[in-house]
Amino acid sequence: MLIVVCVMAFGPTTLAADGSGQPAGADDAKVPAVKVSDDSDFQKLPKPGAKVPLDGDHYFIYGFDKRPKLGAAIMKVEVFTQAGRPDTSFVVKGDLDMPSMKGAHSTGEKEFTLSKKGAYLLPSEIVMPGDWEFKFTFEKGGKTVFRGAYQFDI
Repeated sequence: MLIVVCVMAFGPTTLAADGSGQPAGADDAKVPAVKVSDDSDFQKLPKPGAKVPLDGDHYFIYGFDKRPKLGAAIMKVEVFTQAGRPDTSFVVKGDLDMPSMKGAHSTGEKEFTLSKKGAYLLPSEIVMPGDWEFKFTFEKGGKTVFRGAYQFDI
């Protein structure tokens, strides 16, 4: 009869104090840490209909086409120069989500469509009652110039 015995020994493992999750004394072959965004780069926006400074030369006004409720909702954004002339030279993107259920109902960042009247429009679905957040990103010349978030309840 043949009997095979395997013995495995594990010594005590101490994790590094740097929060890396690597054993203390591990070599430099660590996996780099990934920073998780805390959305601190999104400015809290005033209520819809207010003029919001975009950059030194522009402002925007935003709001839903009608009071938001369950179902389809269209977010509308208009950009103006400081002199009050409409400006359609920006790329506007939006993302609708529930902060309390982050990612569960996110629409994902989508680009607004420019209407013939010069308004940026983005249809979205509000799928349940609760707290919601609409995040805006404005780009010009391939660079992000403004990020803002509007929170509301249904």
